[in-house]
Amino acid sequence: MAKVVTMGEIMLRLSTPGNSRIVQSDSFDINYGGGEANVAVSLSNFGHNACFVSKVPTHEVGQAALNSLRKWGVNTDYIARGGARLGIYFLETGASLRPSKVIYDRANSSISMASPTDFDFDAIFKDAEWFHWSGITPAISDAAAECLREACIAAKRAGVTVSCDLNFRKKLWTPEKAQSVMRPLMQYVDVCIGNEEDAELCLGFKPDADVENGSTDTQGYEQIFKGMMSAFGFKYVVSTLRESFSATHNGWKALIYDGTAFYSSTRYDINPIVDRVGGGDSFSAGIIHGLLSSYGMDKTLEFAVAASALKHTIPGDVNMVTIQEVESLMNGNTNGRVQR
Repeated sequence: MAKVVTMGEIMLRLSTPGNSRIVQSDSFDINYGGGEANVAVSLSNFGHNACFVSKVPTHEVGQAALNSLRKWGVNTDYIARGGARLGIYFLETGASLRPSKVIYDRANSSISMASPTDFDFDAIFKDAEWFHWSGITPAISDAAAECLREACIAAKRAGVTVSCDLNFRKKLWTPEKAQSVMRPLMQYVDVCIGNEEDAELCLGFKPDADVENGSTDTQGYEQIFKGMMSAFGFKYVVSTLRESFSATHNGWKALIYDGTAFYSSTRYDINPIVDRVGGGDSFSAGIIHGLLSSYGMDKTLEFAVAASALKHTIPGDVNMVTIQEVESLMNGNTNGRVQR
């Protein structure tokens, strides 16, 4: 399988048990995760040589974060050590009409203070076939954005395919700041992944569709995909479409465009949702796996949507599913019967 590199921040996740609120909780469940780290775990589970690039502190919490990746087979050789702290986020999982909430405590984390000199990018991208990053990484700090820019330059120098999940986070930066950083980085991107909000806030493109109110007419997306491809020269533009009926009931499908053909996936009705955090990351991993495996555009999209639908049933940040389990869902096995 292929060597795939992802780069970003891995964080300590402290989540309230079940659906309890932060103000009523006396304890937290511990997980480790983060956009690009989650993608690496999924790709490792799909059999790829997944390499995660980041910087974590040398103390035991940093080591625990590394161990959490290693147990899933992710290569951590390129993770720099140093800095004062690992970023933290608190998660309160919503239910029914009450949405989930995330509180960040990640200022001055190790990766936010990193320098390009912390990484040997030529060695990192040697023999690599793919590089994936998300808009969260350059949003962390100007220093992280510069590290990412140098990584993109090195990846293109090595002939590596680059994908980006736009992943706008309003708690990290403004649309104006996001566009000033993200638009120049698009020159390095071959595969652009994001939803309708990401495209508008990160790149300034708005589809003619109202997903918040359950409208997922694909015509609006086809036009915006063509505009994005014309502006930035992407090889593929991909978007997830989430219909949010409640915190625990979503509709889920996706679209992909290669400059010629436009494909819309199967729609999944996910009810109840166990944990939607990492759903987009599992989708990105599915797209990467499908394209690397020469599945074809339609099968790639169906694989990614099915993998992500399954992630919504799993607690924690990472998607712990196999290719066989994803293909079973793709083939229509949705009854949830016990497998004996």
